[in-house]
Amino acid sequence: MVSMDYSGKNYIVTGGAGGIGGAVVDGIVSGGGHAVIVDINEAGARKYQEKYGEDKVTVAAVDLSNPAEIREKFGALVQKFGQIHGLICVAGIVSTSKFEDVTQAEWDRVVAINLTGVFASIQSVFTNMKEHSYGRIVVVSSVAAQVGGGLLGTSVYAASKGGVNSLIKAVAKEGGPYNVACCGVCPAYTKTAITAGMDQDRHNRILSQIPLGRPADPQEIANLILFYASDLASFVTGEIGNADGGLRMD
Repeated sequence: MVSMDYSGKNYIVTGGAGGIGGAVVDGIVSGGGHAVIVDINEAGARKYQEKYGEDKVTVAAVDLSNPAEIREKFGALVQKFGQIHGLICVAGIVSTSKFEDVTQAEWDRVVAINLTGVFASIQSVFTNMKEHSYGRIVVVSSVAAQVGGGLLGTSVYAASKGGVNSLIKAVAKEGGPYNVACCGVCPAYTKTAITAGMDQDRHNRILSQIPLGRPADPQEIANLILFYASDLASFVTGEIGNADGGLRMD
């Protein structure tokens, strides 16, 4: 029987220094895997390394808005470990500006991190996964991609995540013949650092649209990510699953 077991496997987790990414790291390590935390918050990542030990957690500070740096540092990780079994892209930033107020600089930065950074991250490990005929790629998207934003993130955020959803399907198609799967997870309102400063009116408005009537705990989003990253999902690829409390029912 297949279990959610990551023993002997190496997983890169972007944005793994806390929140949803931190819960993913906890799950990988508890399942016997090795987590490589890629995060600009190196101090936060080190706390997980101190908690679990260097034999279970590696830390790499990477600017995920810089594709050249991503390729360089991910390439070094591939060389160090020999095989990367999984890539989980959690890192991202939000934009709450109204469409007509979005500056070109804001557009460029959101797209650079949320879409281009994901593209460069996946491409940096894709060949290694193909060569080993094994790969599990999971990207955190958002329900904003499905509804055009408006809950927390707005136009630029929604556009970047919509691009991510299309990229997930394209990678799944090309990776399928090599046993390289790619899936996505679309959370709705989740209790993270991004939502911590939300005003009460917006908080209430969002909850009124969620049938379960509450925000998600990061662990609840991580559970679906960890499933897609495991061999329990051995016949699943190109799937974009919602973890949104019933906000989107399709």
